[in-house]
Amino acid sequence: MARSFNGQEKEAIQKNLLDACKQSWTQFGYKKTSVDALCKQVGISKGAFYLFFESKEALFCDVLCAVQKEICGAASAIIEKRKDKYGVAEALKSVYRAYDSNNFLYQADSMDYTVLMRKLSPAQAKRIEASSKMSRHLFLSQPYLALKVDEDLAISVIYALIMNVKNKDVLPRNATETFDFMVDHLMDSLYV
Repeated sequence: MARSFNGQEKEAIQKNLLDACKQSWTQFGYKKTSVDALCKQVGISKGAFYLFFESKEALFCDVLCAVQKEICGAASAIIEKRKDKYGVAEALKSVYRAYDSNNFLYQADSMDYTVLMRKLSPAQAKRIEASSKMSRHLFLSQPYLALKVDEDLAISVIYALIMNVKNKDVLPRNATETFDFMVDHLMDSLYV
């Protein structure tokens, strides 16, 4: 007979599964993260896992969307505090650091990520797509900011900067310091 969990236990277990998945995904990737290992780490049976998530992919979808929401929330708070291009610069630095510590965010071109995306339901894929668009809105749709360049160029430059996190191990200088320098010098070219 399956064990039942009270509301507080369910909430704690779900949070622990999300945290364990995020940690394992960062360390081992999607394919090498097993539901069995996550359940063991959290202290539940594999059968109990399906009380919380319909599939491994549903868990990964929730992790990805939660991390993106958290990153955008932190960046948005920075921009809200400082409503100018320098606030945007600080927000970008925050996003870069978050990507640096969550490598699954910038490995969208890996086979591991491709396998995950192929296994997602259409609804899960739409959730991830919508979640990914949050940052575009964040950096382009602030009423107190005006772009000097077209929106697609601006978001392409911002994306290219952040994706430089992939090259962090080959740079002759500290990658975070390099990113900060580029952002600080780019803001005057992107925003009025």
